[in-house]
Amino acid sequence: MEWKNILHMNAGDGETSYANNSTLQVPEGLESNNKENIYIAMTSPADVLESYANQFQRDFSKFLSFRGDEIVCGGRMVLSLAGRRMQDTSSIDENAQYTILAETLHDMVIEGLIEKDDLYSFNVPIYTPCPQEVETIISSQGYFKLDKMDVYPVPWVPSQDVDGDLLFENMRGAKDVAGGIRAVVEPMLASHFGKVVNYDVVFEKYGKKLAEHLSKEKPSYFTIAISLRRK
Repeated sequence: MEWKNILHMNAGDGETSYANNSTLQVPEGLESNNKENIYIAMTSPADVLESYANQFQRDFSKFLSFRGDEIVCGGRMVLSLAGRRMQDTSSIDENAQYTILAETLHDMVIEGLIEKDDLYSFNVPIYTPCPQEVETIISSQGYFKLDKMDVYPVPWVPSQDVDGDLLFENMRGAKDVAGGIRAVVEPMLASHFGKVVNYDVVFEKYGKKLAEHLSKEKPSYFTIAISLRRK
């Protein structure tokens, strides 16, 4: 791989920029009908989920095609994907970390710290498929046979069940979650909103909202693990 093709989190231009490269993966047109959300939320119109799902279908199919060209017949591949449990997204918000981040950014719009139009035009280029979607794409793509699929939860905060000061645990857990999300999302935010936004303030406010959420819920991420065999 040539050095110029390596992605940089906070530097680089064009294809060498993680943030700029990521924004190219956002489905088109979301800003017109997903206002105040930055991802799929319970309040998002159905076509928002459809736009994300269609792009995932194209991207994952292309990924499997490339790997199919590289792997010999009978060869195996194991993948781990961020996913969701349920096919229906209307009854439960499994992406609450992004819903809470959207609420944080909206609060900052009200405070005059972020422009409303900038918020309305921002969506994260991340999609968490359900197991049925993954299985359908593998079957229709044709290169691989699905040997096994498991979906397992990963708690946002590993110490959620530890006895002790609940408020302290919530604040500590929220700080950890906020830091993890910041590592992924801040380069995208900086690329979209620019340097006029104080991202320390963004994620301090975000952490406080996460702590409030953790005082009421014990949420988990969901991971889809799949074992594939080349036909």
